[in-house]
Amino acid sequence: MADGKDHGGLGAAYAAKRPEDVAAIYDRWAQTYDADMSAAGYRHPTICLALLARHLPRGAAPLLDAGAGTGLIGEWLNIAGYPQVEALDISEGMLAQAARKGVYSALHCLALGGKLPFADDAYAGIISAGVFTSGHVGTEGLDELIRICRPGGIIVLTVKNTLWDAGFAARIAELEAKGLVTRVEETRPYVSMPGEADTVPSRGLALRVT
Repeated sequence: MADGKDHGGLGAAYAAKRPEDVAAIYDRWAQTYDADMSAAGYRHPTICLALLARHLPRGAAPLLDAGAGTGLIGEWLNIAGYPQVEALDISEGMLAQAARKGVYSALHCLALGGKLPFADDAYAGIISAGVFTSGHVGTEGLDELIRICRPGGIIVLTVKNTLWDAGFAARIAELEAKGLVTRVEETRPYVSMPGEADTVPSRGLALRVT
């Protein structure tokens, strides 16, 4: 971020080619992640929380924070009236920080993009902030999130424009055409970290599973 060190870590995460490399980067970053992201003006959690609260009733349960990191969104979900939230993240170090906040009912150290060990229709809602981005997860992560979200449930996610333009928008349109989801809201593009040098915009999406 501002001191250059963590900006390098973020750049390495975006450039990572293997899930284990992403996990290692975030393991090393876990201790200072919250402070670094606050300094960068990180907007994804706030925007995702607003989208979820607008489209999913207060108290809906259970929820999955997919890409929970240190639990930034989990804390706010708890305050906003969503009391049962599970955390999923690829990094054990990040989940260890999340666990200390005491707001998650379960912690799952897993990678998005492949088969997830959850039942069909397991969750009332899913929130995934900052995950669908360079070096992390692409369209391959969508199908499982849809499978594990119950009909009528809401999936809120952010998508970096580089992914959006490289096939993500087409995949969302395809899922809508198949009747699997309805796009209930899409934000205008915004910069997720105004204090960061990487200014590629992202957008927020709220999808209702049908």
